[in-house]
Amino acid sequence: MMENNDNKLQLGMVVFDGFQLLDTFGPLEMFGALKDKVDILMIGERSGIVKSSAGPAVVVDRTFDEITTLDMLLIPGGMGTRREVNNQPFVDAFRKLAERTPHVASICTGAAILARTGLIDGLKATTNKRAFKWATSQRDKVVWIKQARWVEDGKFFTSAGVSAGTDMALALIQKLFGHDVAISVANGAEYEWNEDPHHDPFAKLNGLIDD
Repeated sequence: MMENNDNKLQLGMVVFDGFQLLDTFGPLEMFGALKDKVDILMIGERSGIVKSSAGPAVVVDRTFDEITTLDMLLIPGGMGTRREVNNQPFVDAFRKLAERTPHVASICTGAAILARTGLIDGLKATTNKRAFKWATSQRDKVVWIKQARWVEDGKFFTSAGVSAGTDMALALIQKLFGHDVAISVANGAEYEWNEDPHHDPFAKLNGLIDD
């Protein structure tokens, strides 16, 4: 596994105009508790300020072109995904980075961008249940799972909407560092981790499955 000189894993969170706050900072709060194990970078297509869909902005640490290796690559959802799925240079740059990253995860409608890369063709994935029809229409070669809090298939993790990304992040932490570490992180955040990836009441709520 690729590590830097401090033996920390490198996590890159992709941001774009209109990214969803909790999609991004829910998972980063979990990984941020592991400062002795993980370094976090915000990655963007261009350097500078990137505004979330709610207004607060972040600063890009590195552009796609400035990143060579990562251990984890995450991409959030948000209304900006509706634009970025048609931004081919963005999709291509994300694909190139995802291809060489050992662990890749999408939160919410970030799955639409991941799907557009073609990297999860034939693999299982899920996404935001309120935006399920739109997100899944971006690529019919993906095996879209209607009822799932998150899905793991190969090196890819995909989560359902917004808060589900935090549950998925803890599942990735468990995979990398063990269950005890994941529980410790969740407890430190006073967060009740839903450890069951199949527990997804929002699929029914949004009419994706029958009673």
